[in-house]
Amino acid sequence: MKKTIALLIVLLGVATAVTADPKTPPDTTGWETLFAGDLSDATFPEGVWSVKDGLLSATKDEGIWTKKQYENFTLDLEFKTTDGANSGVFVYCPDVKDWITTAIEIQILDDFATESTKLPKTWQCAGIFGRLAPTKSVVKKPGQWNHMTIECSGKHITVTLNGETVTKMDMSKWTSATKNPDGSDAPEWLGKQPLAERPTKGYVGLQGKHAGVPTYFRNVKIKQN
Repeated sequence: MKKTIALLIVLLGVATAVTADPKTPPDTTGWETLFAGDLSDATFPEGVWSVKDGLLSATKDEGIWTKKQYENFTLDLEFKTTDGANSGVFVYCPDVKDWITTAIEIQILDDFATESTKLPKTWQCAGIFGRLAPTKSVVKKPGQWNHMTIECSGKHITVTLNGETVTKMDMSKWTSATKNPDGSDAPEWLGKQPLAERPTKGYVGLQGKHAGVPTYFRNVKIKQN
């Protein structure tokens, strides 16, 4: 009897092992690397941006841009700040020569720096720069890698940082170029065209060595939705 029970237990274990679903691998369908390893598919000033050991960084405050325009997409990347870092991710930019007034910037910032604590909340990391503050600061301290996902669907932009969705924007609510919906002032240098009137298609870019210190990027990929 004991042998029979033991045999049944063994057989049950084998059956369970055979029928159990294997761990589902991550879905990589539709994703493509934003920039090639040699940056041959990017637009940037010669000698400023480079990739070393898989890390993308710049030596000057000059942006790097895709050569094609995107709409309705998800951008996924990792970034690492240094002390006092101030950088950004740009979407919906129709003119890379006039990106300041035409692009929408998702802010990257060392929120821990003393100077950063004095800035408006709309300048915090993962906010829409000058327009919409994140619900809270979840960026990691300098030297640690952060994971950011930006979903762009028409006039809706959603930013998830380190697993938490902290920013959701509906561009149609930004009907003024100088005032945000909550009544706060928008930086005048961001342009005279309200976000509600901006195109929802454009080049995607990253900001260079701004504020005199670098920001590092890796695993930058994009998927059109």
